[in-house]
Amino acid sequence: MTRTAVLWVPDWPVVAAMGVAGVDAHVPAAVLTSQGVVAASAVARAGGVRRGMRRRAAQEQCPGLVLLAADDARDAREFEPVAVAAETVVAGVEVARPGLLLLPADGAARYHGTEGELVRALVEAVAAAGFEGQAGLADGLLAAVLAARADAVVPPGRSADFLAPRPVVDLLHAACDPGVMAAVRAAVDLWWRLGVRTLGDLAGLPPASVSGRFGDLGVWAQRLARGEDLRPPARRRPEEDLAVAEDLDPPALRVDVATFAARRLAEALHDLLSRRGLACGRLRITARTEESELERVWRTDDAATGGLSAARITDRVRWQLEGWLTSASVRRGRSPVGRDGDASPAPIVHLRLAAEEVVPAGTHQPSLWGAGAGGGLRARRALGRVQGLLGGDAVLTAAVQGGRDPRDRIHLTPFGEQAAPARDATLPWPGALPAPAPATVPGSREHVRLLDAAGVDVVIDDRLSMPAPPATLIHPSRPAAALVGWAGPWVLDERWWEPGGRRRVLVQVVLDDGRGALLAFHGDDCGGDDCGGDDCGGDDCGGKDGGGGLGGWGVEAVYD
Repeated sequence: MTRTAVLWVPDWPVVAAMGVAGVDAHVPAAVLTSQGVVAASAVARAGGVRRGMRRRAAQEQCPGLVLLAADDARDAREFEPVAVAAETVVAGVEVARPGLLLLPADGAARYHGTEGELVRALVEAVAAAGFEGQAGLADGLLAAVLAARADAVVPPGRSADFLAPRPVVDLLHAACDPGVMAAVRAAVDLWWRLGVRTLGDLAGLPPASVSGRFGDLGVWAQRLARGEDLRPPARRRPEEDLAVAEDLDPPALRVDVATFAARRLAEALHDLLSRRGLACGRLRITARTEESELERVWRTDDAATGGLSAARITDRVRWQLEGWLTSASVRRGRSPVGRDGDASPAPIVHLRLAAEEVVPAGTHQPSLWGAGAGGGLRARRALGRVQGLLGGDAVLTAAVQGGRDPRDRIHLTPFGEQAAPARDATLPWPGALPAPAPATVPGSREHVRLLDAAGVDVVIDDRLSMPAPPATLIHPSRPAAALVGWAGPWVLDERWWEPGGRRRVLVQVVLDDGRGALLAFHGDDCGGDDCGGDDCGGDDCGGKDGGGGLGGWGVEAVYD
């Protein structure tokens, strides 16, 4: 048996999110996805918040709860300082997932004297880096992970006894990939209904029966339940590791530039694995800069699910590059790459990807419908062909970014390009349009007229108020609509100190057909994209003498 040490940082997703968002440790916080709460801080758990809760239920239990969005890239990037701290104790750590590190323990324990001293050294090194972690040591992966969660050292040869009374759902702690977690969760639910309640029950089943009924996933789970290594010593010569590399000329100064090169390498590595019918257990990422060489290993869990896609390889490389370049910027007192446009302080000159622990890929039976049937892959290939024919900007994907009006909050990037939004959506934006978000944002501003009850145009005076309440909305291509409600006006004066600043007055109205609209008044000097002043006559002008001829009101967004 291989003695394995595990370093675990509890609640890492919420710890990373709170650190980036600047939330204090005493404030209850949780990370939320569409499926519910995926991680909660200790303060939030004390308030009754539990994993899997929906938003309303969590807020009902803890009214002061701060909800943060899930972000895999952020979790991996912020975990880099923890891995660096662990490497000061043990050379060559393996990232199972952000928040969990695996370390070889035999040689390190002899160096530090005892296994207990090794565990204590790991915890102290991480604490010195500003993080609270727990460490454990045992035979086999699952026993080591659970030992870390219990902050214990399991004696050699006792891992099976340590695991036997534990519930079978503890297998989830050894899963290192979201796809594996979903498969394990489904298998655990089935085992529970069949009466297999503990890891000892699973370990006691005949291996041939488990393999025949549950396939590779069952073999993987039973090995872990017995306290065995996930990858036992092979009786034959293993497959050679596969590697691809590329020199970057000129050196990559930014994360997005290096990511393009990484995507090419990821596709080449995936092609090598596919043509040879192989799967890898670990992905080693090496980047050489003008100053040093950086290296990290990621566990893939490929043997349990089959198929490490090029997109998954690219994601891991991108996350790692962001972590390296961001930490290098912080050490030199600069802002992280991509947030203010500064070049990286350590340009990357060489990239290398290596698939390690390569084994023949297991048989994977795709589903009849859904993602396993290849629909998603065919869609991505079709979009790639469109981009090849019409250019990279022909296919765009939308993301939310920071801003005050609906147009500013839309961030469009070419399909397949991992470009961070120009403005952080998690930052406060005073004066921003409150929820709910509008259903439609017109491609170009639609000029309209607002009339009062007497049929006179409603305008904004010098005191930034409306002399008379609006009663009718006149659109050039639709019938006139009566207003049943309105709110405002309020002033949005952005970057007033710059020549390109914008000053608008916003009003929300509700029409008699149930729809709502956000209107903006630009005054005599509309400040539109094509405006040149009072008499510009531009297509996007809302001035009194502009080409629109419809006054200063324009439709910013529509609520259905």
